[in-house]
Amino acid sequence: MNGETIVPDSEHRGLVARLPQLPRDLAMLARFDRPIGWWLLFWPCVWGVWLAGAGWQFALLGWLLLGSIAMRGAGCVYNDIVDADLDRQVARTAVRPVASGRVSAKLAWGWLLALCFVGLVVLLQLRWQAQLVALASLVLVAAYPFMKRITWWPQAWLGLVFTWGVLVGWTALRSDHWDVPAAMYAGAFFWCMGYDTIYALQDREDDALVGIRSSALRLGSQVQAGVIAFYCLALTMWGLAFWMLRGDWLALLALGPAAIHLLWQGLTLEPADPDNPLDRFRSNRWTGALVAAACFVVGNA
Repeated sequence: MNGETIVPDSEHRGLVARLPQLPRDLAMLARFDRPIGWWLLFWPCVWGVWLAGAGWQFALLGWLLLGSIAMRGAGCVYNDIVDADLDRQVARTAVRPVASGRVSAKLAWGWLLALCFVGLVVLLQLRWQAQLVALASLVLVAAYPFMKRITWWPQAWLGLVFTWGVLVGWTALRSDHWDVPAAMYAGAFFWCMGYDTIYALQDREDDALVGIRSSALRLGSQVQAGVIAFYCLALTMWGLAFWMLRGDWLALLALGPAAIHLLWQGLTLEPADPDNPLDRFRSNRWTGALVAAACFVVGNA
């Protein structure tokens, strides 16, 4: 295998390496080798479902997991089609299948449609109210790749897009008490702002050279303080959601483990270290799990 066709932050080099070239490129195009992305998309769905107070809902969560994998993949394919020219100018992304020319734009569009078909199958499993909420996110998704060209805060747009599952999960079971999922969504927005700022630290030098904007560049030397501030706002909004649902101070204790984990992330972040930001970014899969556990406790108490 040509190791240079595997991006530096791939988590499954061995699995990807065993695939023939074209299936390998399609898997990488959809980021199947980097499951952290669909975990970060899936966990907010779990929060909405479990906070709704209808128990485990394993079948629903199974469909939402499949949808998260497919639609995260579709979003990545779309992003790579739009960003091919920019990706060629950044060391970490220059080997991506479309940017490198290994996958044609026509094939990439076909792969995108196939992933969207899987997403459509998942959408049809939801009740109509949740279907409408899910479809409402498509405009945000379509606009996201262009945000890094026009704003220093593309992470804010991603925060709107990548955490939409809170609203879908809640609406799949309930159509009342909208203040609760709204507050959870706001918290998820700030959480995404924090972890995607950490992720953007990997590309600061290249981004500055080619004119790509990011919160990591905008915050400059204050990036660690900024991440901590984002996480504090996230915890505040999640606490507000729990309070509006239960009105019990003890319910807030359920967020304790997630708060400790986010504090650890912020305090141990080393922006100049080549490996530390990626490790801290990936650890947010555990943040999602800890918040999910808190949602289940508070929602089903």
